[in-house]
Amino acid sequence: MLTDSDPDHACDDPQSPATPLLRLPGTWIAQLHTTFAYLAFAAAFAVACYTHYHKIVRNEFFGYPQEWLPSVSATIGDRYPARSIFQILIALTAGPRFLLILLWFALCQATPQGRAQWTPKVLLGVGLVRTVSCGGWVYITSTDDHTTHDVAMITYMLCTLPYMLCMLSTTAYTPLALTHRRGLEAAKKWRGIFFFSFFAAIVPLVYYFIQHKVHHVPGAYSIYAIFEWSLIILDVAFDAVSVFEFSLVDIVVRASAASNKKTDASHLAVLADPDTAAAAEATVRSGFIGCLLSPGLRHFVADSYMAFVFWTLFTALGACIWYFPLWHMGISGYEAFLFITLSPFLLGIGPLRRLIRTHRAIFHALSLVGIAAYMVPDPIPRLLMVSAGTGLSTLTWAATWYESKGPALVGRLDYDVMTWLTGLVFSVIVKAMGRTNNLAWPIMNQETGGWNGVALVLGLAACVDILVRGGTAFDSDPPSNLGQRGGASALAGLASSAGLGSLIFCLHSMYTDSSTISRWVVDGYPNPGPSPVPWGFLIIFAQIVGAMLSPRAFVRSWAWFGAGCVFTAILYTFPGTPGFLGGVLMAAFATSITPLFIQSASRFAPGRTLGLAMFIYCLLVLAHVWVVAYAFVPGGPVLRERTWVVLSVMMALIGLGFTSALDSSAVRHAPAALRNYSGFISRRFTRYQKRQVLSTWAGLLALAFGVMLVRVPTETPAPYHPEAKVLTTAIWTIHFALDNNMWVSERRMINAIRELEIDVIGLLESDLGRIIMGNRDFLQSLAEELNMYTDYGPSPIKHTWGCAMLSKFPIKRSSHHLLPSPDGELACAIYATLDVYGKEVDVIVSHNGQEEDPIDRFLQTTELARIMRESYNPFVFLGYVVTKPHQKIYNILINDGRMHDIDPSDSDRWCQYVAYRGLQRAGYARVSRGTITDTEIQMGKFIVDDNTYNNTAVDARSAQNLRVSEDHYPPALHFPAQFRGKGVRGHFYHVFNEPRYFE
Repeated sequence: MLTDSDPDHACDDPQSPATPLLRLPGTWIAQLHTTFAYLAFAAAFAVACYTHYHKIVRNEFFGYPQEWLPSVSATIGDRYPARSIFQILIALTAGPRFLLILLWFALCQATPQGRAQWTPKVLLGVGLVRTVSCGGWVYITSTDDHTTHDVAMITYMLCTLPYMLCMLSTTAYTPLALTHRRGLEAAKKWRGIFFFSFFAAIVPLVYYFIQHKVHHVPGAYSIYAIFEWSLIILDVAFDAVSVFEFSLVDIVVRASAASNKKTDASHLAVLADPDTAAAAEATVRSGFIGCLLSPGLRHFVADSYMAFVFWTLFTALGACIWYFPLWHMGISGYEAFLFITLSPFLLGIGPLRRLIRTHRAIFHALSLVGIAAYMVPDPIPRLLMVSAGTGLSTLTWAATWYESKGPALVGRLDYDVMTWLTGLVFSVIVKAMGRTNNLAWPIMNQETGGWNGVALVLGLAACVDILVRGGTAFDSDPPSNLGQRGGASALAGLASSAGLGSLIFCLHSMYTDSSTISRWVVDGYPNPGPSPVPWGFLIIFAQIVGAMLSPRAFVRSWAWFGAGCVFTAILYTFPGTPGFLGGVLMAAFATSITPLFIQSASRFAPGRTLGLAMFIYCLLVLAHVWVVAYAFVPGGPVLRERTWVVLSVMMALIGLGFTSALDSSAVRHAPAALRNYSGFISRRFTRYQKRQVLSTWAGLLALAFGVMLVRVPTETPAPYHPEAKVLTTAIWTIHFALDNNMWVSERRMINAIRELEIDVIGLLESDLGRIIMGNRDFLQSLAEELNMYTDYGPSPIKHTWGCAMLSKFPIKRSSHHLLPSPDGELACAIYATLDVYGKEVDVIVSHNGQEEDPIDRFLQTTELARIMRESYNPFVFLGYVVTKPHQKIYNILINDGRMHDIDPSDSDRWCQYVAYRGLQRAGYARVSRGTITDTEIQMGKFIVDDNTYNNTAVDARSAQNLRVSEDHYPPALHFPAQFRGKGVRGHFYHVFNEPRYFE
């Protein structure tokens, strides 16, 4: 029985004949749990270090003295007797642990406020699952069953975020909140410290794990172990704070009596709130499932899902349009579909605007035609369907914003903006699940890994929810004089349009994918910058934090705008970690001002204001494309390589938006009925709406963390045939990972590269970090599926079409080059040094300019030849040269670069070439592209051993290109046989009857 521990509220029931058999102070539970938990880990650590120190600090790569601190798992699970001591003590912790969870739940249920919440019930469920999963990774070690151990550990980590968030939120529902204010403040303070310290420690923990597992850095695992032990200490300390709440309660054991089986209300100190009593009773009667499926939460999720549909279509439109100029090599005419996003201009028609808002479920349902476009294989009608869906969704959301205000709709606009931002965050997470492909995009289908059917069904279900709830409760007209003669000035409306349009462009171009910022700041090895996995989680986290900050006063200040300008400058100026941090802070800035800008724009005439905002967005999108596509578009040289201009204009327009949003005269000119409703979201949301939003965001954060956690690489890449010391290289122009029929091509690329057993491959036309390509990063799919290292070429803000390298061998050093390009498109190159079977081998992956620019190609090839000539390592060239063999450009590359063409007799080449120096050539093959792209795969096999040729000379037999039978080499050097004849999936050896082999 739970009672107030104050003597005036003794737990003895004066009407009961039973007397207490046992009374335990509640603080003992927290103290015992803390003591046993710390003792278990401390004893195991001491015993393990004393008995097996050198064995437990050794890992798969290093031992003492490079590694000096054992990990938690090595300490508690690897050796007797430390393992047995730990398991005994941790078993003693289980009793206090379960009591802690149950006692906390009982405390929360002691007040009507607590009984009215679903968070205590979620805390109870999550706490129990978390405790059981702890037993899973404690008693089943990785040596016993690696998979089960990892599943239990991941379950425990995934439950930690909602567990801690629920603990933080339910603190206010316990008797401590109303009876001991100082104790409440202390509890909140320490829980907050331990919570933020716990999750802050995860960042360096993951970083050093990757340094150890992927980069094999000596000592990194010991530093990783420091943060791993820190998580244990902070985790236990977080629960130890319960001693504050438990100081109010005793646990009493009584003898049961027939007359005393009914619990009297006097046993609990009930602190009633008349305003929430009815809601509390209704929630208690609904039960746990009813709380989770409460109408408010269900409605918020449904609205957020339709926002996800908007962002899915909004981001898919550019990728679908891009397919056509890609194949036309210039303006195709289909670019005009970008302007379907100008549909908000139609909101100038009042009856149409009110019709959309009143029957928005129908218009949302009609927009699903864009999701259903995946059913149509032909690219042109698919683009038409996506455009129609995008236009309808944009129009519906614009109408929703405008009609969601007025004295009768306090808080409704804030609610709609939050659902819109939630949909954005969810779309980013779904893209992370699909490795930067949105699983609902119409450029995906079942064969390419799409979940289009599921997305369509969920969209219809969300529309049904919106339809059933109806719209009349929220859809009364705002005051009739808003935005008209008595409205705000036209200049303020223009400024508001400029700000909102540029903000939408900012969100779309930079924050619709968790990897975009990582790729913007990428640099060469050994410090390439934060990788998209797992550091993309920080982008998602920053987006949610920004939305949470939107009610704060500082967001509505010029100082905050100045901070946004600084964040953008850091992002653009500094590569690596500093630039990435600038991008993370900019994500928080962008989402924090979104409610402010939408509220500001909604004060003005909707057709003109929101339509003009989308027009400005379209202009910025075109500028965003022109900076790299200047060679193919009219007036392109004006913006050639001037991303800084686009970003500067974007921030200047956002500054204009601030002038309108912060202009007090605009508020004074607004109708009196609306002046009081321009306040902060925190003042306009009800308590239950806040909880719906925060609980949804907590769930999204947990989902994002889980997605990133399971995607962190855990295996070290290894070449296909290390026994023969063979190096298989290839070059492939992959046409932006969009195939001949406008489907994403990653899966088929992965199959081809794996089955061809390629160790190092250069991929050209690989930069997809722009709106027109969907802000994708296909290298993530290839690297994770093929288990390869990656080097992403010059970043998207370097204005090239991109080159990339995948390698089974560690990348020791690399540099990214912008080759001389005075006339045409900017060419790129990656110059990397690989550790190939213990030897340094240099590789260049490059993409030269077009045939129309001979001066560019001459200068670019001259620079490549210089780089290769000055290297004294064995060398492999994998590039796109645009010349016939033995012509001027070819001779510069081969002769001036001191390189050797892998097959000088192959006169059928034009773009791609493989050249080498200082390696023993074993074979050469060309593989048909299938329907993936418009360019074949060219491959070369080399032997790397102690007899490798000196890089200053070539063996005479090799120089004469003498062919020998395939049987001359062992099977490890043979090209895969399944690609002979008709091959597989459209890939087959072509031009020659068989691959060419040489001594």
